[in-house]
Amino acid sequence: METLPPLQKCTVDKFSAIVTRTHTFIHSIAILFMLYYRLIINLKEIPISFLPYWFLIFVSELLLSFLRTLDSAHIFSPVTRSVYPENLPPDDELPAIDVFVCTADPIKEPALGVMNTVLSAMVIDYPPEKVTVYLSDDGGSVKTLCAVREAWRFGEVWIPFCREFGVKRICPETFFQAADDEINGGEDYLLERDNIQKEYEEFKERLKKAQENGGTKDTGVQFGPNRDTVIEIIGQRGCGAKNNGKAKLSSLVYVSREKNTSHPHHFKAGALNVLV
Repeated sequence: METLPPLQKCTVDKFSAIVTRTHTFIHSIAILFMLYYRLIINLKEIPISFLPYWFLIFVSELLLSFLRTLDSAHIFSPVTRSVYPENLPPDDELPAIDVFVCTADPIKEPALGVMNTVLSAMVIDYPPEKVTVYLSDDGGSVKTLCAVREAWRFGEVWIPFCREFGVKRICPETFFQAADDEINGGEDYLLERDNIQKEYEEFKERLKKAQENGGTKDTGVQFGPNRDTVIEIIGQRGCGAKNNGKAKLSSLVYVSREKNTSHPHHFKAGALNVLV
């Protein structure tokens, strides 16, 4: 069986480990002396009326000592990791990955912020035909469903732009708010950047209109209070983008789990369990 080259290497920093363990040992001795003082010496000297306060202080010290012990455990053997991206297999041999983006309340989590997360996940440096981004909407909001459709529409121009010019700030909101320009791509880049920014402003306006048109209502208005799981494939894996098929997009799927009035909703953890 062929042995594949390692993608990472973990080594224990021996010097840091010695320092950490020495400090933990000294600290543990100090804690034992403190407990001895409380139980053997201090307990005999205090008046009976002060016993309840002494007990509270003693329990607090025990609790803090226990938390300190737990806190020191993860630094007992500090690890240094080295990565070797050059050992990654060819793109056609990489495994497929799923990215879960969860939302539960369109009021507390505005659609624009959620869609920025979705778009960022779709631009990750990975073969797009092997990536599927799932938006799990446990709030079942019509606004979120409309917003993810609009996000795909904007992504058809945003994602090719990021890949063509090597954009590092792959979150649109962060990219357009940055005062400095991270890329020196000449006039073509500046012109394309201005066009993409106009597209982004139009994208935000479409999201705003969706909210004004009652988009924050629950999908129960559309599908009923008790409904099956709602799954909509917004965009297919690896399909071409608007700009003459220069770039391919990852798959984008909207998911809202089964809704029943006898079970609580608007919880990301439960929705994530269903997805997994």
